[in-house]
Parts: sequence; C-alpha cells; structure tokens
Amino acid sequence: MDITTSVGLIAGTIVIAVMVLLGGDLHMFISEHAIIIIFGGSIAATLIRFPLSSMLHGLPLGAKYAFTMSRSTARDLVDELARLAEIARKQGPVGLEKAETDDVFLAKGIRYVADGYDMDFIRDNLERDRDNFLMHLDEGGKIYRAIGDCAPAFGMIGTLIGMVQMFANMTDPSKLGPFMATALLATLYGALVANLFCLPIADKLHGKLLDEETNRTIIIDGILMIRDAKSPTLVREMLLAYLPEKHRHEQGEPVPA
Repeated sequence: MDITTSVGLIAGTIVIAVMVLLGGDLHMFISEHAIIIIFGGSIAATLIRFPLSSMLHGLPLGAKYAFTMSRSTARDLVDELARLAEIARKQGPVGLEKAETDDVFLAKGIRYVADGYDMDFIRDNLERDRDNFLMHLDEGGKIYRAIGDCAPAFGMIGTLIGMVQMFANMTDPSKLGPFMATALLATLYGALVANLFCLPIADKLHGKLLDEETNRTIIIDGILMIRDAKSPTLVREMLLAYLPEKHRHEQGEPVPA
C-alpha cells in the first residue's frame, strides 16, 4: 500500500475538518445544491471529454494504483532477473518452470521462456501488454486531472448561480443567507475536490506510470536476454543502465567518484 497517498488525504481532511469545527457547526458547510453542481457538472464535462470505455478502465485503475505500491523496485527487478538468468544457465529454460516471483508481468515472461516461445513472439506480446497497461494508467491520470480542472470551474458556476438567486430575492431577507452560503460552498467544494483529491492523484499516477514503464521495460529486456542465453553477469550489467548512478551499486558498496 502507498501510505503517502492515504496519509496525505487523511491529513488534509483532518485539517479542513478542524478549521470547520473551530468556526462553528458542521451542518452549515453542507449544501446539496453545491454537491450537485460540483460532482454532477464535473462528471458530465469529463464524460464529454473521454469515451465511456476510457472512464470505465481509467478511473478504477487510477484509484487502485494511487493507493498501491509496485511490488518490486527497479533494482529488485535487476537482481531478480540476474537470479533467473543464473537458473536458466545452470538448468536450461525448463528450470524456470519452478521459479517463483510475485510480479505478474515477470511471471508471464518467465512462462514464455520456459515454454520455448521464440524471441519475436515474446517481445511483441510483452511490449503489447506493457503498452496497453500504460495506456490505461495514463487515461486514469488524465481523467482525474480533467475532473480536477473542471471542479473549480463548476464551483465558480455554482457561485454565480447562487449570486443570481440572491440578487433576485433581495426583497426577501430570509433567503439572502442561504443563497449566499450556497454560492460560497460551491467554490469551497470545487477547490477541495481539485486540490485535495483529483489533482494530487493525477500527479501521483503520472509518477507511477513512469516507474511502471521503466520496470516493465527492464523485465522485457531481461527476459529477452535470458531467452537468448546471456550470462547472468551480462544481464545484470545491461539492465543496471536503466537505473540512476546512485542505485547501480550494492548496498554498502562505494560509489565511484
């Protein structure tokens, strides 16, 4: 689980709740009209921007990966692939049938090598799998960003509607307060939805996309080298090129100046 996402959302919610409760009753910050304009309007505008299939794939995938961590770091994958290359060198591709890994994408590549598929099939299939996954994850990030962009705008629309209603009822002082509250709460809801939830998640998904692209590319290159019977040392050295310099050395090993 990616604890930073959960901690950030909880901390932000606590801060807002404390500020609300310090200033009065929670009930005064609840407005059905503001909720309708923010969530209804933002979702409607996002549906216009994206096809339904993209939303059905992107929203749940984005929510999942915003709150979960990758099973393996890039350095872990390099070590794992070097270990698998050692197994293949000693026992042949058949020896990989008993190899275990927690990474589903890596397990798929291992199975292809163990079953004796040719290089072109393995490369094409794994690259297609990677690209489809990254496309859906990118769609998720774009959808959350679109909602984050729309929410403040619809908050302003809700504010304008409330102002119009307020000025249209100037002769009835009892209605001025509720209409003004609706106008201000629409802006508040829009800002919270955008800046506490949607836009941070969109940025988090962009970072996860870059990490997953690197990890899955490392796996593809490593699997292809194992299929080509490259030595474990060569596999390790070739894949370490994907890592930043400070991550290319074993823990405790000095980094060259």
